[in-house]
Amino acid sequence: MTPVEMERGSKWLSDGGLRPTRQRIALAALLVGDGKDRHVTAESLFDACRDSGEKVSLATVYNTLRAFSEAGLVQEITVDGSRSYFDTRMDDHPHFYWEESNALTDAPADQLEIARLPDIPEGAEIAKVDVVIRLRRR
Repeated sequence: MTPVEMERGSKWLSDGGLRPTRQRIALAALLVGDGKDRHVTAESLFDACRDSGEKVSLATVYNTLRAFSEAGLVQEITVDGSRSYFDTRMDDHPHFYWEESNALTDAPADQLEIARLPDIPEGAEIAKVDVVIRLRRR
């Protein structure tokens, strides 16, 4: 990781109000260091971390991604109720889930129209609407 990527990661953590530990900075640099949005699983981030030469346990990656999510730095998208992806793009937008590769990508938000949502139970409010469009190749 370059000094610029590490600096971007440190600033991102600071913006989220998180203490910049060595491991958090390394993971943040991998997520946002190049300025591009990412969709990662804990496992894919763990692999990227290992490939970069950083020594971080998979449990630390899971815990750190949860901390990033709670701080509002990433949003968690759950697919199939068991696989979580963490997205560095924080605006509301839909996703494509590619079944063959288990990849999550952004879908064009300007092409999505939700005409109506069902009535919600009394005493509840909508926290968020996630749109995940599952795809497979023909």
